[in-house]
Amino acid sequence: MSTREKIDRFLRKWISRKLTVFVVASYGLFNSNLTSSDWVIIATAYVSLEGFADIVDRLKNNNRP
Repeated sequence: MSTREKIDRFLRKWISRKLTVFVVASYGLFNSNLTSSDWVIIATAYVSLEGFADIVDRLKNNNRP
């Protein structure tokens, strides 16, 4: 198993990819590799996607017989 496969397996099991992007973006912000306006866009997308996923999950669970 390659290193990339091991990392992918770990990410699938423990951390969502959206959260990984958010953490990497935060790291970039604090290391001055990312502007604050870019970070705001990424953070907003993360929060929006997580909220949307929660809403869809709740709707699916409420519609089950």
